[in-house]
Formats: sequence, C-alpha cells, structure tokens
Amino acid sequence: MFDTATTALLRAVLDEVCESVSHREIGARTHVASKILEAATRGEISPEGLKQIGRDALSHAPTMWR
Repeated sequence: MFDTATTALLRAVLDEVCESVSHREIGARTHVASKILEAATRGEISPEGLKQIGRDALSHAPTMWR
C-alpha cells in the first residue's frame, strides 16, 4: 500500500503523537493510528500535517477513564 519511507514516516508520527500514551491504551493508539492512516490514504504525507491530524485524533480518542 505505502512505500517503505512513507510507512516509516507514519510509524514515526504515531510514536511521537502517542509518546505520552501508555502502550496499554490500545484503543487510543488504534484510534490515532487509523486517523493518520486515513489521512495518508487521502494523500496527506507532510509530517506536520500528519502530526496535527494525530493530535486532533488523540484529543478525541476513547479512553478507559471517560
């Protein structure tokens, strides 16, 4: 689907956006990952654009505390 460089970018953006999210928060991380992936599929491949989409997704992500 994506080339190696794009895949690495998506992983790096996800890791950066979710650096303060526990790895146990699978729902939140999955939500952010899906929004980043959706954006990349639509053609958004700028690191800053993907980070902003990831941050927005994180602010609306489901958590076990809500």
